Amino acid sequence: MPRELDPSNNERDFLLSALRQNVRLDGRPLDAYRPISLAFPTHPDVYGQAEVRIGKTRVLCNVSCEVVTPYPDRKFDGVFTISCELGPMASPAFEVGRPDQTEMLISRILEKTIRRSGALDTESLCIVAGQKCFHVRADIHVLDHDGNLLDAACIALMAALLHFRRPDFEVHGEDVTVFSVREREPVKLTVQHHPFCITTSYYDSGQIMLTDATLLEEQCREGEVIVSMNRFGEVCQVAKYGGAAVDGLSMLTCVNSALDKVKALDKLVKAKLAEDEKRRDNGGLMAELSAENER
Repeated sequence: MPRELDPSNNERDFLLSALRQNVRLDGRPLDAYRPISLAFPTHPDVYGQAEVRIGKTRVLCNVSCEVVTPYPDRKFDGVFTISCELGPMASPAFEVGRPDQTEMLISRILEKTIRRSGALDTESLCIVAGQKCFHVRADIHVLDHDGNLLDAACIALMAALLHFRRPDFEVHGEDVTVFSVREREPVKLTVQHHPFCITTSYYDSGQIMLTDATLLEEQCREGEVIVSMNRFGEVCQVAKYGGAAVDGLSMLTCVNSALDKVKALDKLVKAKLAEDEKRRDNGGLMAELSAENER
């Protein structure tokens, strides 16, 4: 099975020696992110796509929906699923059609962070109880892998859900009419809160901790702690899959430091959404209607 090349002993020793002196190879502080960029599609009728770049790591999320029959045990809820795809374009360690441990880990953590925390109100996706509902599907594609895939995927997923618009509909008895974008303005999803994942890598049994590890730093770390939290300080989950043991004080430090980063990410996503909405208002359907009324 293909895999990433392991760093040489010299690379590993040099990296660890620098970290013990509170120095990172790219010059960042230990608790700083690389430059983060968020982009949405420019087409006025396309909603629910978000591309996130953290340094050289690039992740694309696409949200779509269709009308389906709800689950028998959840007649008043819609369906929300998350799918993550890691392909060889992102890294030679990933293969098409063969699930990777990283792929399953990202899907599982995003499932706990977004769906199980109730971030998306699935009851608002119900059309006719027990008969019809919306199935919202989020597809995450990793385009470039240079570390910290989970944080980038979570930002892309949250931004895509906030950017997405589902079709409007009318119900007359048992007849359901779903309108296109041109027939009626689409509707935003009901998002209760905005959780984000913050991954902290640790070295020397938790004595050294850093945020937003690059691929080389991930290959040399002893383990990771993942904290999912919203801007109100509500913790959705704390995950640690294997690795060297860390004490409770170090775990508490990870949770406390994650709050400031979550607030910064939440502010970034809201600012980009506001920019996109302003751009669409200037040249979208509402502008066309206003121009016709003026004439």
